[in-house]
Amino acid sequence: MMNHTLRRSRQALPPEVCTDILNHASTGVLALSTSDGQPYAVPLNFVHNNGTLYFHSANAGHKLDLIRDNSHASFCIVADDHVVPERYTTFYRSVIAFGQVRIVEDAEEARRAIALLGRKYVPQASDAELQKEIDAYWSDLTMIAMSIDQLSGKEAIDLAKMREEECNA
Repeated sequence: MMNHTLRRSRQALPPEVCTDILNHASTGVLALSTSDGQPYAVPLNFVHNNGTLYFHSANAGHKLDLIRDNSHASFCIVADDHVVPERYTTFYRSVIAFGQVRIVEDAEEARRAIALLGRKYVPQASDAELQKEIDAYWSDLTMIAMSIDQLSGKEAIDLAKMREEECNA
């Protein structure tokens, strides 16, 4: 496993903030690579559950081919992105997860994962409505799981200073 250390440690987000971002963000970018080292990044909806990220996919395609060839991946979320033109900066918070990605072969795990994903994005749906929707698309989808080996977050220096001031107050 690679160890990705944050160069600007003062701007590092605490682990609980990183996890909170994973639990509440709606979209991130999954980064994979081809067998010859070419990058491939794709925005995806996801759900976080106990150190694993789950994504849904069609049953065939470039993303699945890459996962079969190389299990190393990263997933990036930009949680906040507020441009502050008068200060020539951006107030941002972001999280990057590094880990191993795999196609979920176990039908029970895949059904649990798609139910979690459905519940996240359509929380008002009844269990019966959610199950009906899952059943309608079940044969056309593949679930992908990414186990998180390392998680780090970073925020703009101005936000880090504000957080420090709040902690010291």
